[in-house]
Amino acid sequence: MATEARGDAKAAQRWEILRQALRSGCVEPVAGSSASVRRFASFGLFTVERHGEDEEAPGGAEWLRFSCSQMLPHHALIRQSVGAVNLKDVLSSFDNTGNVCVWPAEEVMAFYCIKHRHTFRGLSVCELGGGMTCLAGLMVAITSEAKEVLLTDGNDKAVKNVSTILERNTSSGLITAADVTSRVLRWDNEEDIFPLEGKFDILLCADCLFVDEHRASLVDTLHRLLRPGGTVLVFAPQRGITLDKFCVLAERSGFKIEKTEAYDQQVWAIHSAVKTEGKNAYDENLHYPILLTLTRCL
Repeated sequence: MATEARGDAKAAQRWEILRQALRSGCVEPVAGSSASVRRFASFGLFTVERHGEDEEAPGGAEWLRFSCSQMLPHHALIRQSVGAVNLKDVLSSFDNTGNVCVWPAEEVMAFYCIKHRHTFRGLSVCELGGGMTCLAGLMVAITSEAKEVLLTDGNDKAVKNVSTILERNTSSGLITAADVTSRVLRWDNEEDIFPLEGKFDILLCADCLFVDEHRASLVDTLHRLLRPGGTVLVFAPQRGITLDKFCVLAERSGFKIEKTEAYDQQVWAIHSAVKTEGKNAYDENLHYPILLTLTRCL
């Protein structure tokens, strides 16, 4: 009963975060919660413009145009829901706090991938836990000449939205990668993992380390999906000791880890300025993504 009660409490905390995000576009901490909180919304790395409504979407949705100086002449079209989130979906076993909006770590990872797009040329790339947009993986598909890009999340509705995004960007002639697809990928489900084992040269993951019950299965998934000699790029804030816990598990599983804080001059400058000025309730522990580069030793 105690375990069940703790699970209900975590679910309630996650729903409160999502509810606040939908109402105001940002969220405040939930008292006594270790769950994800969104108070700082963006590093401002992309210009975001409205690109029309999608009236056929249940509950309503709008299309947004993402662009930045680093990806000219390219841009990406993102479909964002403006309707209510189904409570049943939110309280499901797979964490859904990343399925409301583009979080700072995903934004930074997408920007980094654009600036380093040459590293993906001719390779197989997969994003894990990409939420409603898989923004970083989408940017790889648009700006690089990757051989294959797979965009994944553990939530069915998130993947359906990503599929719609891919269709729109493909029909608009924006995607340059040879093979771009999306699918549900649950890290604790053997039927999802087995067909993809040893398939990818590069794995991407943003801010997926803080949920205790998913951390070990994430490490196992990374190890199984990565080809020998492949690389994992993880962007995640410290969030107390959660990043360190992930590193311990990853090293035990045979990964060599390189930890980098100042990985991009522009991102670091924004981080330093906002941190110094204390704007927008910026909390380095919660909002500044550290870059972990994982390579397989075993």
